[in-house]
Parts: sequence; C-alpha cells; structure tokens
Amino acid sequence: MAQRPALDDLLHAAVSGVGGAERPGQVEMAKAVAHAIDDGEHLLVQAGTGTGKSLAYLVPAVAHAFEAGKPAVVATATLALQAQIVDRDMPRVADALAPVLGRRPTYALVKGRRNYVCLNKLEGGFPDDEDGLLSVGQVDAAVGRLGQEVVRLREWAGATESGDRDELVPGVSERAWRQVSVSAHECMGGKCPLVAECFVERAREAAKDVDVIVTNHSFMAIDSFEGRQMLPEHDVLVVDEAHELVDRVTATITDELTGTMVMSAAKKAGRMSENTAAMDEAGEMLAQALEPLEEGRMLGIPDSVGLALARVRDTARTVQSDLKPPPGQESDGARQVARAAVDEIHENAERILEERELDVVWLNRDQRRGPVLRVAPMSVAMLVRDKVFEERTVVLTSATLELGGTFDAVAGTIGLRGEGAPKWQGLDVGSPFDYPKQAIAYVAAHLPPPGRDGAGDDTLDEIEQLVRAAGGRTLGLFSSMRAAQTAAEIMRARFGDDIPVLCQGEDQITTLVRQFARDPRTCLFGTLTLWQGVDVPGSSCQLVLIDRIPFPRPDDPLASARSQAIARMGGNGFMAVSATHAALRLAQGAGRLVRRADDRGVVAFLDSRMMTARYAGFLQRSLPPFYPTTDKKMVLAALARLDSMAPPPVAVEEPALRSLTGARADADGTEHPRPVATPPPAPVSSRSAVTSGHAWTDEQDEELRDAADAGMQLDELVDHFELSEETIAARVEQLGLTIASGALFD
Repeated sequence: MAQRPALDDLLHAAVSGVGGAERPGQVEMAKAVAHAIDDGEHLLVQAGTGTGKSLAYLVPAVAHAFEAGKPAVVATATLALQAQIVDRDMPRVADALAPVLGRRPTYALVKGRRNYVCLNKLEGGFPDDEDGLLSVGQVDAAVGRLGQEVVRLREWAGATESGDRDELVPGVSERAWRQVSVSAHECMGGKCPLVAECFVERAREAAKDVDVIVTNHSFMAIDSFEGRQMLPEHDVLVVDEAHELVDRVTATITDELTGTMVMSAAKKAGRMSENTAAMDEAGEMLAQALEPLEEGRMLGIPDSVGLALARVRDTARTVQSDLKPPPGQESDGARQVARAAVDEIHENAERILEERELDVVWLNRDQRRGPVLRVAPMSVAMLVRDKVFEERTVVLTSATLELGGTFDAVAGTIGLRGEGAPKWQGLDVGSPFDYPKQAIAYVAAHLPPPGRDGAGDDTLDEIEQLVRAAGGRTLGLFSSMRAAQTAAEIMRARFGDDIPVLCQGEDQITTLVRQFARDPRTCLFGTLTLWQGVDVPGSSCQLVLIDRIPFPRPDDPLASARSQAIARMGGNGFMAVSATHAALRLAQGAGRLVRRADDRGVVAFLDSRMMTARYAGFLQRSLPPFYPTTDKKMVLAALARLDSMAPPPVAVEEPALRSLTGARADADGTEHPRPVATPPPAPVSSRSAVTSGHAWTDEQDEELRDAADAGMQLDELVDHFELSEETIAARVEQLGLTIASGALFD
C-alpha cells in the first residue's frame, strides 16, 4: 500500500487547484472525515451551503483509496449532485492532487441498469414493451412522437460511448426509453449474447479499479440489501444528501401489486406456460376485489383481497415452474422478461399475505392504473443498521441533519440509536455565508391559510406580483404536482411571452434546470425533486416561492403509521413525524436560494401558518437565519432592485458525451479531464493601478464603474471581487466613483 501524504497538504492542493480559499468549516469537516475513516467510526456531519463539503469528503476519500488500494463509494440522492461530482468536483480534485499523490486519482459513475440502453434489446433479443413499437418506429418515424423518439434512440445508441440516458438531450419519454432498456431482473446477465459489448457490464468492470465510485442511494441500498455485489469491495461509504436516505431506502424496498400487473405478466409468459389463463383470471379477480375499496391504509387484509392474493401467488408459482428452460437450453430474452414479471408478482403477493409486523399495506388509486396495492416497512432503521453500517465506515452529510440542535432524530431513523447501535459522532461545521445580509425570509402573513382546493386568487395574485418584481428569476416549489401545473398554466396566461414559465414533467429535470439557469427571465415550477436537488447560483434564481408548509398528506399511510406508533409509546407523533418532515423540506427548499457568497434574494412562504401556528417557531428555527419580514412592500422593492442590478447569469454546464466510467469524453470516447477555468492574465495598461498590493485591470475598473452606475454597495463588491473593503475603496477613490457602504437589505 502507498504511503498517504498529510491531509493538510492534500486539502491545500485541492483547494488551490479549484481556485478557492480554505474555509474553517471545510477544514474541520475534512479532518473529521479522515479521523472517522482511520478509527472506523461512523460520522454525521451537518455542513451548510458554501462549506465546500464535497471537497471535504472527496479529499480524505481519495487519500484512503490511495493508501488502502480499495475504492471509496459516494452515494447521492439526486442526479444533479452526481453530475456535479463527476463533471466538476472530481476532475478538479484529481488534477490538483495528481502532483502530490504521484498519479491522477480515478473515478467512475455507476448507475442502475435501467439508466443504460440495452444493446441486446435493440437487436431484437427482447420482446417490445409495447406492441411493435420498435419495428414501427424503425419503419415510419411519422407515426407520432413515440415513433420519432424510438428512431432517435436507435441513432443515438449507435454513437454513444456510455449508453447513459443522461447523455441524451433533449430527453425522451419513459415509454420510449422502456423500448431500449431492461431492468436488472429482466437482464440475461452472463448468458446474454452481447454481454461483452454491454454498456452496464463494461462500466462496472471499468469501475473496479478506480479510487472513487459515485452512485445513488437506491443503487447502494440494493447492493447492500440484496447482496448482488454490484459495487466493488470497499470499506468507506460517504452518503451525501443524507437527509434523504430513509425515504430513498424505503422507496427501494416498497412493493406494489395490481390486477393489470398480474394480467401483463401472464401475457408475457404467453405460450411458454399452459397455466397463464389461470393467472390471468387471478389478475381479474384481484382487480375486482380491489375496486370497491377506499384509498388508505389496511389494518388487515379483507377476505376478498386475501383470497385473490392467494390465487395470484399460487398461479404465479405454477407459471414460474413452467418458465424454467427445457434441459440443455438457455433462457432467451422473452423467457427472461416473463420470468422477471412472474417472479415479481409471486414475491409481492406472498409478502402482502405474510402481514409482517413492521409492514404497512395500503391502497391508492392511480389515474392510469386504477387501484394499486402497496406494501412498505414502517421503519428501515434496523435494516440500515445491519446492512449499511456493517463492515465499513459510513460518513453521512447534508445541510440539514440537525433538528432542535441534536442529531438524535436523524440518527434514530437510520439505526444509530438504541441497544446495539454502532458508535458514531455528530459534527456541525456551520456555513460561511452571511445569511441575514444575503437573503430575506418573507412570510405572506396577510394571506388566508391554504385550503384543500389549491391556491386561491389572493395567492395567485401574490405569486404574480412577486415574480414580476423579480423579473422572472423564480424557482417555484409546490406541495403537489397539480399545484405546480395549475400555477404554471395561470402564470403563463398572465405573463405571456414576457416571462417564460417551465414546469416539472415537461422534460427531464436536468434539461429544465439548464434552461432555467441559462435565461434569467425564466421561472421553473415543480415539486419534490426541485426542493432538494437544484443548484442554480447567481442571478437566474433570486426568488424562491414555497406555496405551503410541506407536511405529509394526512392520509399518507407510512407517515400516519409512524406517527401512531410514536404516540403509542408516549411521544408526540405530529412533531416527530409531520413537523420534522416539513422542517427538513423547508430547510432544503429555502437552501435553493443562496448557493454562493454573492447570491442575493428572497424566499417567499405563501403559507401564513409559518407565523401563526403553534409549531411555527420549530419550523422557523429549521431555516437558514435569513432576514425575516412580513413587509410585502419592502420585499417587492428589494426584488425589483435586485432585478435592475443583476449581473449576467452564471455559465451553464452543457451535457457532454461520457466515457464508460461516466467521465466526460470527446466524441471518439477518449476520456479527458475537465479544464479548470483560470482568470486571464492582467493586461498591461497605462491605466492599470495597484492598490493594497492588488493590480487592477481595465476590465475590473469597468466593472467598478458599472457597479457605481447600478447603485451596488461596498459589501457586494467585496463578495464579487473577493478583495478587502480597503482595497476596493482605495481604487473607487482613485477612479472618482461613489460606492455606498452597508448591507443590501439595510
């Protein structure tokens, strides 16, 4: 094993390499991560926006991988953070550490199989998910949008090096993507005739020898729980966006069943089994049993549903036996797809019938699929303790891990409390931002509390006034997709072409976010995904709207089950579950506004309960310490001022071709490190001057003149130029300009 250089040297090299300055919180976090890795003790780190936490864990992770000869795994909740690490952070860290380590650290992006195109499916090795769509799309692109998408997918698949869906821009619908991808259960694995060319297999093979592997919570959870060994052997796991871990793990092990699923599985088995008719009838029986039931949690399985589930389980078991390939033959694609579908039906029906102690079973109605029976664990704490925290050091980090000044609530949900819990430490390294000067937290206290019927006219008028004052530049975070879509439609009608409004669901999230970031006049409205994963620094996002306190729905079966369980033990179920859920979401949503030291803006809460409810103080304390107000006139004036003096938007990272490891690549597939932006050399000019040791360029002088004309203040220029007040004030005086002192919102 190689000898690891000192952490201080590595961190200094990394920070210098990215053109930044070491921050106390970042240094403290990096040392804590290195200490946890060395001692084999788990660590929870709360690191506010601007701390540079990715650098703080990547540097010690690389150092450990270099010394131990094993990769470190980084798991994120969102695609946006994955892309940031692979496209921006790791390339710069690798370049900076190469001279110190003696070689350039390597990294790879690993995703689930559904994220990659399947070459065998493209070649006809699997049946189409929709009747003849691949062949239709191939013959006649004019049959409609779906056919056109499939044709484009085929053309792209012949050119891509990675096969990664995120490389495809603009994106395609989920229905089209299903025509060129397979699930892990449908995959033929080593028996596939194209396994040697498989994008997934080649990507995972390439990942075995890297220093840092980037993946997502769900993939990490499946790898841990199911023992598939999709990730290489490792002894360090970093979980970023760790506040999302419980929800992502829960979603990963939530199962569902519908009558249509059963009948679809029977159809896929087709003539390969003589018992598909019985299975099809069982699907109809289940659909009929579920149809009259009301939505919500089931405290017991009704007799009619139990009989139907037993019939589904038994017929599926019979078909499973029929689908085994004849002796001496291998499964083909059609048989593998059928087996995967029937296996899922059998396992889910059996699980629901078991009525496990911690499982919650509920029914909800889907507009397209009808009644859906779902089952999920009430708690994943013991599962995470046993499967995630065993035999490796885990570092969990987020901007929102502490609630009420303690990590205990989050620690309890992931199995780090109670008898037999592993050792762990908690650390809050704070944030370098001056939140009270950079942002306003505005509560529209004059609005009536939100009702069940969506936003009223008063709330819609409030949205229009705020967005107009901001000149667009708005990220709208809504509690439901219906609310986001309704608001988007109404605002489009009111704004016309003056202020474009994008809405989640109209394209891939990454594509929408790039559009939003590129055009400062644009607004982006959406729901849960946008609350936590959007990182748009600069002038394109100067207003964040939050339509209502994001409590779980009253009929949310998991939340109500957890709340009732806590109440039975003598606790406050509402505060422990609903208020805590809302506090985390509000903190994440408000955190979308201030992403760097020169960001300014307003977070507007359109729910007056943020001021009047008994739990309001708890929610307010969960937010960054922005300047609080209910003064609408002052807020509108601040937004208008910010709009009038806004600098150009921050340059947007465009999508790129990727190599097998997920790193950016040229069209020929050759991997290249991302270039690190460096400032141009100062031009020689008779008008250049030196003040306080700093050489002022013509361009910087012009920026000072523009700032004076725009009414910018001294503290804003300090952040912009990253120079001291004395240096800037001296040059302002030399140029004969007038720059006011004081904070933006004084």
